[in-house]
Amino acid sequence: MTKHYVIVGGGVAAVHAAKAIRDQDAESEISILGEESQLPYNRIKLTKGLFTDLHSEKVLIKKEKWYRDNRISVKTSTRIRSVHPDRQIVVTEDGQSVSYHKLLLCMGAKNRALSLEGFALNNVHTLRDMNDADRLKENLQDGSHVAVIGGGVQGIETAWALHKAGYQVTVIEAFHRLMGRQLDEKSSQLLKENLEQAGVKVILRADVASITGTEYVTGITLHDQSHFSCDHVVYSIGIVPNTKLVSGSNIQVRQGIIVNEQMQTNDPHVYAAGDVAEINGHVEGLWGGAIEQGRIAGSNMVANLTAYRRAVPVTLFTAFGISLFSIGNVDEQCCDTAVSGDDNGAYTRIYVKDNTMIGAISWQGAAASLGYKTAVEYGISLEGIDVNGSSIEEIMAEVQTRLN
Repeated sequence: MTKHYVIVGGGVAAVHAAKAIRDQDAESEISILGEESQLPYNRIKLTKGLFTDLHSEKVLIKKEKWYRDNRISVKTSTRIRSVHPDRQIVVTEDGQSVSYHKLLLCMGAKNRALSLEGFALNNVHTLRDMNDADRLKENLQDGSHVAVIGGGVQGIETAWALHKAGYQVTVIEAFHRLMGRQLDEKSSQLLKENLEQAGVKVILRADVASITGTEYVTGITLHDQSHFSCDHVVYSIGIVPNTKLVSGSNIQVRQGIIVNEQMQTNDPHVYAAGDVAEINGHVEGLWGGAIEQGRIAGSNMVANLTAYRRAVPVTLFTAFGISLFSIGNVDEQCCDTAVSGDDNGAYTRIYVKDNTMIGAISWQGAAASLGYKTAVEYGISLEGIDVNGSSIEEIMAEVQTRLN
């Protein structure tokens, strides 16, 4: 009997899992069951390329021909109603039972919802799928003022797309700095100044009390009772893994679906990867992590040989005329020392623990990121380097020598 590998969800983890399965198993049946009407696409484009043609082939992770050539069945607009590990089947919304040899859950996550007065008004948006992007663009009008709640990467990229398209934009962030997980104080301040110079208003340390309006958004009131008018709200305040599908089954869930280092759940025939998966108590929620988790899950569904190792987190940010990167652990509390300076005229800061670089932030641009990423990934020793007495350029020159 031919084995059937079933993948629920149509994101990047699903595609890379299917490829890993087919690379090792040329004969078995592979099915990707996705809720959306499109083939799996690059969700990063929803913010980075909001006003481009999101329905073109350019946003697809793989084109239709690739699935045909690899005999991978992709069923779009297919909602799964329930999972039954005891019978090794999933049941679709229209009542069809699909049996599996191995099952991979890649349902991803949804954006964390606003829980405040006015969140259900018309013109309150979030960007998680193609329909969200289409709805936002259809409702915008010339001269619209958009408030972006959330000053993380997705929020700032959305603000950039809206600003480039000619809309008035205000960014509201509860934390005292923008991109707080990726940037230090100085980089965040530089980023804020760039936004403001472009004409984007930035409000920090700001908790939203309510969104005002009767049917449509008319403004936002903050906890300090200040108020400003706007026509649309776009929020980006974190993610929540889509675990509802396995509720009532024996699959273990905390924040996400719990998996081991082989991306396997407590059921030996069921795996999970991407934004829905929780490994070592952590949901990564990163594009690169989803790719690698999907690949590892797919490989292990066939041979069960490979352990997942969390990749070094990398953020490459290009917006508002800025090109910067943040790599590894940039939490000053986790390092022994942090050294900053201008490398080739661009602000750079490296984070060191136990004579090893564990993280870096730099405004040198994406092309310069590889050396820092490699140094962090391979744990290159800085032993013998006067880290505090040397320039960033001198440190990195010696690191490059040791890499070679």
